[in-house]
Parts: sequence; structure tokens; C-alpha cells
Amino acid sequence: MTTAYHPGSLAVQERVGVRDLADHVGRSITPGIRPVAAAFLEAQPMLAIGAADAEGRVWASLLTGAPGFARATGPHTVSVAGGVPAHDPLAGAVTADGTPVGTIALDPRTRRRMRLNGIARPSARGFTIEAEQVFSNCPKYLQKRDLYGSDPTRRPDAAAVRHGDALTAGQARRVHAADTFFVATSAPDGVDTSHRGGRPGFVRVDAPRELSWRDYPGNAMFLTLGNLESDGRAGLLFLDWETGTTLQLSGLAHTEYGPEGRVTRFRVDRTAETPSASPLRWSAPEYSPANPTEP
Repeated sequence: MTTAYHPGSLAVQERVGVRDLADHVGRSITPGIRPVAAAFLEAQPMLAIGAADAEGRVWASLLTGAPGFARATGPHTVSVAGGVPAHDPLAGAVTADGTPVGTIALDPRTRRRMRLNGIARPSARGFTIEAEQVFSNCPKYLQKRDLYGSDPTRRPDAAAVRHGDALTAGQARRVHAADTFFVATSAPDGVDTSHRGGRPGFVRVDAPRELSWRDYPGNAMFLTLGNLESDGRAGLLFLDWETGTTLQLSGLAHTEYGPEGRVTRFRVDRTAETPSASPLRWSAPEYSPANPTEP
């Protein structure tokens, strides 16, 4: 990812008619980690990361730790302590030398977020990421939450992880009730992890293996949709903010363009539900004023 956009993103920008705006916004993408970005990252207790597993499936995973567990150690390098938990679908994959990864540090307390994409390598502390793209996003569609604290006594158990190839009825209800999820996508030049938010119901469960959501107007970069244009592999991460349970989905996605806007359709291939995957406990949301009133 040495340039701002690859052909997939450029194709979507042309189709939607935002190439000039995208060029302007793309100037914010840098390979270096500025001091303000380093300070923001070091203050965060969680980091979402996307990558492909050994079989090529793309997943989005949640990493947590005391603030500073993820920190910049130079203008182009991030160090992440602890690595990916053993129960996670990406365990072992991220620490393989030279793995493309996409990350997003999202702070619901301030409605701020920062994305950092690059190459992961194992380290004594966990793993490092050599940054190739670093940029911030606006707070659009990001719900505000207060952090109540951390419950370190609740630890995920690999034996408790529920694997499947379709959503259960309970998982479908969880997706329908979600106001936030993370999405990891892949392209020939790397991996990107982004955020999607809206009112509960903005993600539709059309069938046990089929989800869809409207693509709300954003920053005109179209990194996620551009990756789907080029590749199609995607991983979704839904977090229960009050209990720490995570639901991870891996599959294929594509975007449909119609008179009523863009709709992304996702087909589930694999699922992983982990109780108490995160020790963090968050408040109920204060919805973003940018959210459409109708999902």
C-alpha cells in the first residue's frame, strides 16, 4: 500500500463521481505516524485488526490491553503487546513474518478513530507493524460510549468458542441489534480494517448466511468498497459492548449500485462466537447525530 488508492478504489470513485474529492482527502494518508497519532494510539485499550488466516480467509479480530499495549516505537513502526489470543481465528497468522494487516484504533469516548495499515512481524513483545498507510477518519456514524472499566477475571476460553458456517438464531438477533461493526477487507496490495455504524437494524440478516447493509456517505476514499471490487474476501467483527462477547464472521462480499444507493451484501462462510473475548465494559450508546433515522 505505497499509494493512496489502488485500481479497485479508483474504479468506485469514478463510478460514484468523487475522484477529485478523493484525491483531496487522500492527501491525509501518510506512511508515517505523526506525534498526535502516536499519542492517540497509546491511549487506547483496544485495537481491531484484520488479516487473512492460513487458508486465505479474511477475519477481523479484537485486541485489548492496558493503554500503551499498542504504541508507536518510531515514525513508521507500531509495537503490539501480547499478540493475537490463542482462541482467535487469526492466532498464528498475524505473527507470521511479513503478514499484511489493517488496523483501526477507535475510541467511543471521544468518537475518534485512526487507521493504520502495513506489514506485521513477530517480536519479543508480541508483534510489530511496519506502517504503510496512516490516517484519521471523521466521527460520522460513530456512537459515543463511556468506559465503565475492565473485568480481568473474565477470560475467554478456547473451549467455549462456538464455531459454525451460518448464523444461529441468537447470533442473528445480535447482528440485528448492533449499532457498530468492524469490517476487514483485502486487495492485492494489502489489508484494510474499517468501521460501520448506524441505528440498530442498519445491518439486515436476510438469511442465516446472508447479511446486507446500506453504504452511507463517507469520506469518498472507498477503501473498503474498492477492496471488495478487487478481491471480495471480508471479515466482520461484532462486539457486545456490555458483556465483551465477540462474533466474528468470514466470507465474501460485493456491492450493488442502484437508484436508492449502494448496498453491500455479505455471504457467511465461517463464524466464531467468543464469550468474554474482551474484558472491557462499555455503557449504552449515545447515537451519532449523523446516523440516518431509518436503518
